[in-house]
Amino acid sequence: MADLPIETIFEILTRVPAKVVGRSKNVCKECYALLSTRDFIRVHYSRSLVSSNQRVLLIDDLTCSVHPIIFQSYDYGPRSIVTLPFDHQNNDVSILSPLNGLLCVSLNHTNELLLWNPTTTAFKRLSIPDSLGIYINNLDAVGLYADDAEDYKVLHIKRRYGVYESYVYSRELNFWRNIPFLTRQEYLSPNFYWSPGTFCGGTLYFTLCECWVGGTNVVICFDINSEQFKEISFPPVPSTGFVQGVLVNVKNELHMFATTGWFEITIDLWMLKEDNWIKVLSCPPIPPISLSLWGDITHYVTNGNWFVMTKLGKLFTIEMDTKPFEILYPVTWFRGFKGAVFVETVVSPSI
Repeated sequence: MADLPIETIFEILTRVPAKVVGRSKNVCKECYALLSTRDFIRVHYSRSLVSSNQRVLLIDDLTCSVHPIIFQSYDYGPRSIVTLPFDHQNNDVSILSPLNGLLCVSLNHTNELLLWNPTTTAFKRLSIPDSLGIYINNLDAVGLYADDAEDYKVLHIKRRYGVYESYVYSRELNFWRNIPFLTRQEYLSPNFYWSPGTFCGGTLYFTLCECWVGGTNVVICFDINSEQFKEISFPPVPSTGFVQGVLVNVKNELHMFATTGWFEITIDLWMLKEDNWIKVLSCPPIPPISLSLWGDITHYVTNGNWFVMTKLGKLFTIEMDTKPFEILYPVTWFRGFKGAVFVETVVSPSI
């Protein structure tokens, strides 16, 4: 390969798996320099957005494992055990926000925030001595995004002592800064639960739901360019049972899987158009599932199929008529943020 033009090497290596790129960096100084450029990382990532590069990461008290998805049967492939590269206690890691192969995670025994690429194993601690980068579960919210300059940033919304504060971390600058955050006083109540942030079309979106039947449910939007917040309505779903809204970015359009019900759960798919929700489809009721099992299963959707899965594999499949899903999307949160769907990339958590 040493005799090939640099343009040819670039084209070849932007099409190989991320782990091959990692090994290729050790070939020579020239390869390391080429494979570390922003152009290479951007092109390699754009070519990695295919279903075969999707992985599911699962964490329990004993192991952290990565599973490929077998798209012929839509089931988990053989797992690979992952050794967490940072100090932890009994895998006390919560996955807060995935983006482009990076995971923003928190360590529950120290409350530290980290950026971690599970494919390359590289990670970066985001906490600093003055308590920035410290995440409190059930009180805070985190969203990971990339700006137009390809700087990966973390938005951290903190709820402390009856006050909201918000901060943005820049990977480029390795620095936290405070930004204004205005919201309704009632949202300070611990009865309101924030979802992780979902990045779509230059905006981070969060669901904010009151934790009881008939409670208030809204969507909070953060424009990454103006750094302004605004509130939009939730889809008009029944509030006679549990309500959960899970946001996903499908081809740069925001969708929500709105789960409602009690003993039988129904899930409607909605799409956001100019701050208004349009119903895309209604899923047939999912057969009754005990609440304890419901908390331990993970759902995925792809073209024409809805998969209800446990950590061991599929529980059952529901056939649907969906067209826009060319890859796999999670449609309920993992219990305790113990899992993520991610794409294997070489995006670095630090500069």
